[in-house]
Amino acid sequence: MSAVAQARAAAPRADAATRSDALVNRALTVWGSLVYVFLYAPILVVVIYAFNESRDVQVWDHVGLGYWSQTWSDPTYRSALGLSLWTAAANAVIATVLGTGAALGLRNVGRRTRLGFDAFMYTALIVPEIVIAIASLLFFTTVGLPLGPGAIVLTHAVFNTSVVALICRTRLASMDRTLEEAGADLGASRRETFRRVTLPLLFPAVLAGGLLAFTFSFDDVVLSTFVSAPGSTTLPLRVFSELRFGLTPKANVVATSMLSVTLTAILVAQYLLRRAERRAVPMEVTDG
Repeated sequence: MSAVAQARAAAPRADAATRSDALVNRALTVWGSLVYVFLYAPILVVVIYAFNESRDVQVWDHVGLGYWSQTWSDPTYRSALGLSLWTAAANAVIATVLGTGAALGLRNVGRRTRLGFDAFMYTALIVPEIVIAIASLLFFTTVGLPLGPGAIVLTHAVFNTSVVALICRTRLASMDRTLEEAGADLGASRRETFRRVTLPLLFPAVLAGGLLAFTFSFDDVVLSTFVSAPGSTTLPLRVFSELRFGLTPKANVVATSMLSVTLTAILVAQYLLRRAERRAVPMEVTDG
């Protein structure tokens, strides 16, 4: 059989394979779209009904901001919001300092020590939150430390320190250490090299880790439930306690407000990490 005849015989099979691939891609696209609709449609409904003026959360009346003013004029919600912001910020500072220090320290240790610390960090992320919550409660009651805002901050910091450390370690792995060596060759001390070279390159990851730590702490329910005390109710706990008596329009307002805060922090963190990656690529190309 000539080459022309073979090509003509193979053409229908190639066309059938192309149509089959196109059908599979279309089916996967539809399936993926349905998954996203399933995940995010309820959130969209909550956001829309946060601007509903009806007393019944299941009945749409008209658009308005009446329940927004009622919610945030309530002193219990304002105090819960203030406590959530304070604990999230304090936790972010502690987690950022400890996580960044751990990431920097693990660069200069042996492989076995590094693997041991990695096991501890991944364990904090993999273990269910309720296990950490129970362990934290037992620790505070055994040691005699009071429950409340301080216990919430320390408990959140245990989890979020691992998050910050992993983000900073990823950034440090992509950094060129010859820049730090060049600073030492030029006569800079270790402190000056860290301040002028290492920290500016690492800062986007540090800030991104701090924002994620703030986000995880701000909307946490499980850990805060176990280590909170009377008079130290965070905003998620305030909403959760009210939901036991039925869904109210105020819950939609608080959920939308918390969603805005968390999304803003996550988007800023992703932007900083991507910008750090874009800066690292030209540097690697130049060094190569």
